[in-house]
Amino acid sequence: MSETSTLYRKPLPVVDVWSRPFWNACREHRLLMQRDKATGEFWFPPSPVAPRTLSKEWEWAELSGLGTVTSWVVFHQKYYAGFADELPYNVAMVQLDEGPFIFTNLVGIANDEIRIGQRVRVTFRDANEQVSIPVFEPVGEDAR
Repeated sequence: MSETSTLYRKPLPVVDVWSRPFWNACREHRLLMQRDKATGEFWFPPSPVAPRTLSKEWEWAELSGLGTVTSWVVFHQKYYAGFADELPYNVAMVQLDEGPFIFTNLVGIANDEIRIGQRVRVTFRDANEQVSIPVFEPVGEDAR
């Protein structure tokens, strides 16, 4: 076991047949989601059919990694021991420029500086050799 994997104490994602391509891309520090071939719409989380059209004609495609904060909350309570050293920490809902929403953490910004409409871009935190977690950081005038 590597030093990185022994230091990461937060819950890891459950990787299944539908989410494996997403997590494999994250490990390569790329953001990949499913896209309906007919409409071009992206969605998340992964599923066997496009949620709006129920089409089985879809593909995996890379996204820009840019988005906008639409909501967030700051946790002060420790629900998992692995988060204790980060209290208080944020959980944000980001709408990606391509359309889908993703729940994530915002990094590189103080919790009291987060605001709706803030522009962010994806970056990745390596949990271990198999899993990298997408998180988002401010871009433009909000970047430090």
